[in-house]
Amino acid sequence: MKNWLICIDDTDDIGTKGTGEIAEEIAHLLQQQQANRTEYVARCLVTRHQLYVHPDIPYTSHNSAMCFQLESHLDFADIKQICVTHLLQESAAASDPGLAILDMSSSYDISALIAFGRAAKKTVKTKEQAYELATELGIDLSEHGGTGQGVIGALAGLGLRLSGQDGRVKGQFCLGDYNQSADIEFTVADILLTSPLQIVLSDSGEVLADDERILLTGKVKAVYRQHMFALLVSRHGSGWVNASKQTLKAY
Repeated sequence: MKNWLICIDDTDDIGTKGTGEIAEEIAHLLQQQQANRTEYVARCLVTRHQLYVHPDIPYTSHNSAMCFQLESHLDFADIKQICVTHLLQESAAASDPGLAILDMSSSYDISALIAFGRAAKKTVKTKEQAYELATELGIDLSEHGGTGQGVIGALAGLGLRLSGQDGRVKGQFCLGDYNQSADIEFTVADILLTSPLQIVLSDSGEVLADDERILLTGKVKAVYRQHMFALLVSRHGSGWVNASKQTLKAY
């Protein structure tokens, strides 16, 4: 069983299926294959990583890469075939898809990969720079249509996920009877027990104790912090409330 980190970028166009949805579909397909070989399959959560927005960088709406970690008995060739087949089938005609696959057990310079990811949030990077680093680190990086410009974001997304301090988890979470129709309180312990979330953090980085109470309101969304999937919360009177849409925009 190996751990793989997989990231895609630039698969969509206005009015088409989003890159995050395609990443979730790929994760599901890979998990289906894994389920044929073992009884237990860990859920893959996709993280969205915001990259630099600049006139010199073509993007659809937000310029973000989508990344997920996979624990699997599948070998590299099978994993890549499933990824590429789905990218070719689902990517928008006008898109420039890129795919990065990292064997997390391999020897690679994690600091160099993280540095590339962080730089891609602030500066314009090139395909040549991405391929050069991928070759140096032994990461499989490939393009699957258009200009292939998405390889930059795909590689950067790996680095940002590995930093453990970047990204918003795609989608929203259902907790117990909470369905957005009415606000409801949960303890931290309840939240961690009934969801894939691993930690509850204040917007200042404080780890909340199990007995702290959280008022859930609106959509319940998570971020990737301290190498964990975290519910971000803000002060609300004497208690806490899940972070607002405005707060989450920074992620």
